[in-house]
Amino acid sequence: MLTAHPQDPAAPLKVALMSCAHTHAAAYAAQLRPRADVELVIADPDGFGDLQGEDVVGSYEEAWDAWPDGPDVIVVTSANAHHRDLVLEAARRGVHVLCEKPLATSVADAEKMVAACREAGVVLMTAFPVHFSPAVEALRSAIADGTLGEVIGLTGTNNGKLPAGRDWFTDVDLAGGGSLVDHTVHIAEILDSVFGAPTTVHAVANQILYADRAGEGAETGGLVTLTYDSGLVATIDCSWSQPADAPTWGGLRLQALGTGGQLQIDAFAQHVGGPGQWLPYGSDLDGLLLEAFLDAVRAGQAVDPTGEVGLRTVKIVAAAQESVRTGQPVALA
Repeated sequence: MLTAHPQDPAAPLKVALMSCAHTHAAAYAAQLRPRADVELVIADPDGFGDLQGEDVVGSYEEAWDAWPDGPDVIVVTSANAHHRDLVLEAARRGVHVLCEKPLATSVADAEKMVAACREAGVVLMTAFPVHFSPAVEALRSAIADGTLGEVIGLTGTNNGKLPAGRDWFTDVDLAGGGSLVDHTVHIAEILDSVFGAPTTVHAVANQILYADRAGEGAETGGLVTLTYDSGLVATIDCSWSQPADAPTWGGLRLQALGTGGQLQIDAFAQHVGGPGQWLPYGSDLDGLLLEAFLDAVRAGQAVDPTGEVGLRTVKIVAAAQESVRTGQPVALA
């Protein structure tokens, strides 16, 4: 059992948001800033400048030192390649962690991060907001209660725009890859929460879309196929295929096919708008994620999606990348 350091339930949690590199940083800051139970400091060492205010500092060192005894919690929203060092430093200091996905750019790094947090007794969770979507929960429930019979196939689509204003997303050294890294992990986490780990991974990728903007070696289109011991086959379309003028970044859809029926979900269906407009309503998934994480910190026990979940999805991405290189299915260890 993972046991975190005890927290004074009456004291605000001291939270350091580490980097503004990820596009989710602003959304997390908007959730955390108004909370009376949180003291927030935001580190912007790369100078993105999206967030302004007295709570913004210019370096990680200033964020670590913002309180005499340091932060209780960090939220890691840096470029993917920098996750490892921030999480390992948090573990060394006994600080709890919510880390953006993918957890790391290699399986070895993810394993070190999970092990270090476990040994330090700190909560490590991976930032998968869609885990908390009511639509995703409806899918999990329908599968668990047998409504669909035996599920034999799933098709998942997590398409998006090529990220604008954040060139590191297409820098293989900083991101670990392209769209295969960016958009496989969301659906892989949902599948993991229902079916566990697959047995084999087969993937194809290309750089046809946005080839003029993608970094060298960063794929912009991909399809990942997962097979399971039961015979279930699941596919993940993980492409950056949304047009630049689309009204929102993209979306996430899943269709489950079973012997007793089928169910299709759209995690971001709750919106209104006309041409070029997208006005979301309903559950705020970033807010639900942060609430679950802060509750876990206070309870001293991680909840899904944990660091171990993040590690398993990194293994799927690594297997998909190996499959692209070899042209063959890759067995998961």
